[in-house]
Amino acid sequence: MNRWREVLSWVLQYYHHPEQLPPKILELCILLYSKVREPQVMLEVGSSWLRDQTNKSLPEYVSLLELYLLHVLLPLGRFEGAEELVYSCDVLDSEQKLAFVETICEKRCQWTQQEEMHSAHDEQEDKATETVLGVLSQKLLTMLTLLRRTLRSMSSHFYLLPYKKMLLATFLLYLVVVRLDPASPTSLPFICKLVQLFRQAWAAVLSPIHRPPIQD
Repeated sequence: MNRWREVLSWVLQYYHHPEQLPPKILELCILLYSKVREPQVMLEVGSSWLRDQTNKSLPEYVSLLELYLLHVLLPLGRFEGAEELVYSCDVLDSEQKLAFVETICEKRCQWTQQEEMHSAHDEQEDKATETVLGVLSQKLLTMLTLLRRTLRSMSSHFYLLPYKKMLLATFLLYLVVVRLDPASPTSLPFICKLVQLFRQAWAAVLSPIHRPPIQD
């Protein structure tokens, strides 16, 4: 049902304390959350179970300790906690402790190498990003320089235009945009005057005096 997130809370409803979990149930929970790459869920539960004095007398204790180290502590980088757990365990003999410590050292070296590789990769990405940003900044600076030169040449060209022509062009633009805008209330009287003048001129042209004589 893909409801693995509810497993631990469901189990703890029946075993109210982590120390009371049966060894098989604890094993299944550790393997489950290791499989889904969330071993931190079992961090406190496994630690409580392994530190309980009653559980240390169980025959499954050593195997569960190894399982907890390999699937919870070491994947999370808890190397100091793993060493402390091994050294403080009275159930393990010297050979078992040495084997566990060697495993911890090996995993620590692998972890360090991976961290160095990630750091080198991050540095390369940072350098690549800085290079791209530098190229973009250079292009942007070039574009701004060209734009400034263009605006400067345009402004100098406008300064060379005669003052009267500039004033006439501004006035014509005002007539076209403002005065002749039908949507503007201020344009209505001006348009009415233009229509009246046009009608008078048309009537004068078509008056009987200016009409051509009718020929038979």
